Amino acid sequence: MHWITVFVAMLVSSIAAAQPYPSKPIRFVVGFPPGGSADPTARIVGAALSEQLGQPVVVENRPGAGNSIGTAYVASQAPDGHTLLLASVAHVINVNFFAKPPYDPIKGFEPVSLVATIPFVLTVNSALGVNSLKELIALLRSKPGAAYATAGIGSSHHLGAELLKTMTGVQLTHVPYKGAGGIVPALLANEVTFSIAAINSLLPHFKSGKLRALAVAGSERTPLLPDVPTIADAGGLPGYSIDVWFGVLAPAGTPRAIVDRLNTEINAIVHDPNVVRDRFVPVGLSPVGSTPERFMEVMKSDLAKYARIAKNANIKPE
Repeated sequence: MHWITVFVAMLVSSIAAAQPYPSKPIRFVVGFPPGGSADPTARIVGAALSEQLGQPVVVENRPGAGNSIGTAYVASQAPDGHTLLLASVAHVINVNFFAKPPYDPIKGFEPVSLVATIPFVLTVNSALGVNSLKELIALLRSKPGAAYATAGIGSSHHLGAELLKTMTGVQLTHVPYKGAGGIVPALLANEVTFSIAAINSLLPHFKSGKLRALAVAGSERTPLLPDVPTIADAGGLPGYSIDVWFGVLAPAGTPRAIVDRLNTEINAIVHDPNVVRDRFVPVGLSPVGSTPERFMEVMKSDLAKYARIAKNANIKPE
């Protein structure tokens, strides 16, 4: 059957090459529900792409199975550039949680461009009385089984906490919510001890003083919280980093000419100072942009990295 798949891809490519692109509305699929940071990223990029390409770009939320339902859907679509995926680092994390992954994160897609990163911040309720990461680790060691909130099994929040658990030896209880929208209410209500979550939903509560940022999970500090150190520095945990990115993928077999056109347009968006100032910064996004080749390097590197984290945390595929 492989030759049939190859023939169909070649036929679609030749037809696409003969038509102007895009020739109809583009569906931009997000594998997460509204409420996290993926949805606004897709809507910012989608709106700008629509203006540049002269066709509607319709954002479709297809949540479920930790982003895998939407991802597998896009992988099955015609490789003609009219169905795209707003992928996150979950794209390469999720395959560690399935005995038979529903998609191949590398072979199933054509990388178009990285779009942005968003800082994840280790956060506690201010009423907890903890003022530093080292104080939190001491508390966790004194109270084994403390709960942490995530957006679900296999999410960046989950792997970030499991990496902290592995590197410190603390005992934790995972409390997965249905999407990132449940994390802030859980922190505010003291239902959990901490979470490692996206900065966009946390910033208002840092400003109000209700929540406290103890450390940034990524490899670098964020200018949004200039006085907050990284987990690696604050906790004396060299090598700790959870860098959360967003990027655009197309189904495997999408013609290179279409990939290059989309890459040019997306890089123009993320380097537009007006878009960055008015759309990205208010929701905590840091624009990136890249070549398709660089995006592929990042995916392959993170695929190996998160496989190691899942193995060290003894997380078994289902």
